[in-house]
Amino acid sequence: MTSADELWIRRYRDDDSCDTKLVCFAPAGAGASTFRTWAPRLPSDVGVLAVRYPGREDRFGDPIPSRLEDLVDDIADALADLTRHRLVFFGHSMGATVAHEVALRLQERGCPPAALCVSGRRPTHALAGRPVIFGTDEEIIAHVVSFDARSAEIFEDAGLREIVLPAVRADYRLVDGFDGGPRPLLDCPVYGYAGDQDTQVTPDQMRRWAELTRGAFRILVLPGGHFYLRPEEAALLADLSGVLADVKSRARSAS
Repeated sequence: MTSADELWIRRYRDDDSCDTKLVCFAPAGAGASTFRTWAPRLPSDVGVLAVRYPGREDRFGDPIPSRLEDLVDDIADALADLTRHRLVFFGHSMGATVAHEVALRLQERGCPPAALCVSGRRPTHALAGRPVIFGTDEEIIAHVVSFDARSAEIFEDAGLREIVLPAVRADYRLVDGFDGGPRPLLDCPVYGYAGDQDTQVTPDQMRRWAELTRGAFRILVLPGGHFYLRPEEAALLADLSGVLADVKSRARSAS
């Protein structure tokens, strides 16, 4: 394990038997702990890892890059040692964009992930016209609460607000400052996930991820809003277990 690996990756389950590893990318303002409950519900021979973004949780004091591209470059470098394994990426919201960009960086280096799973985010080439929140803290908070009512309690608590808001603010600026645009096609399959009541992205917008891969694409729409993955965690992880099984099956067939 390298020092960069230790800094950027939290391992919820990982050992020598885990040749396939699920690498998870959290949404704006969140961190690796978003995925702390996942390992018990996924196959025991799959590593469950999460990217540790700077500026939150146990990296609270680390500066957040001013550009999403710089964050992506840092993560791609941190994952370099892991590319000898089969990697499957899962990213939600901002994390979907970050995961996709990291996948492209690794593909350019000749070591693409085995699959990309994207959730709750317009595809990178179709970001034009999305709402952007280059606003005040109160406007940012109002936007977060509009699709995640549970966060209202956090922002109403002065102590918690002071801890959480800087990362949310910085991530919003990262996302809003990222224009997206045309991208090279991925060689791996892409799996899309969406909530049927998500006010941030529609299932039809999610289906446009199919335009960013030479491989297969399919989408699963689950009940709920932007954070459908909390109440629908069991259904989401059951489907991801199938994705991981497909990845391992393809690897066996190719060997």
